[in-house]
Amino acid sequence: MDEIMEGARAHMEKTLAALVNEFGGVRVGRASAAVLDRIAVDYYGTPTPIPQMAAVSTPDPRTLQIQPYDASTLKAVEKAILASDLGITPMNDGRVLRLGFPPLTEERRRDLAKQVTKMAEEAKIAVRAIRRDAIEKYKAAKKRSEITEDDLKDAEKDTQELTDRFCKDVDAAAAKKEKEILEF
Repeated sequence: MDEIMEGARAHMEKTLAALVNEFGGVRVGRASAAVLDRIAVDYYGTPTPIPQMAAVSTPDPRTLQIQPYDASTLKAVEKAILASDLGITPMNDGRVLRLGFPPLTEERRRDLAKQVTKMAEEAKIAVRAIRRDAIEKYKAAKKRSEITEDDLKDAEKDTQELTDRFCKDVDAAAAKKEKEILEF
């Protein structure tokens, strides 16, 4: 029983961590290197995330500076950024790329807040699916007479409490990100 509960807890923690990581990629009007994590560049036939092949810095709050370790990849990095859904055209000076992040409009902020809410809902669905899988494992153990009816009820209750806690954590992370988006 403890194995099932620990497995469920570990999966829920990974789901929450993935959500927080995903939130890092949501642009809020200030420069953040996390927006580049999802953009892969074809580097000698291998899709490589930009932060692994370039030094990324923020010279000011609204600018990202990307300096590839291998200068010959500058054009490939520029192409990958242009092809992404970032919506920012990089400025190329031959050595580094600069990305200027314009201030967000009120409408774009609302769209981003809706996107954050949707991501949070998907994470809660994933947490509930983990709960369902754990409860099915408990029921299978009950069917094999490995646990009693009382153990099953206790395990279901504990799993539900764990699920509720992680759903609250997801809501809190979403509320924090929405506040960040709407206030900046």
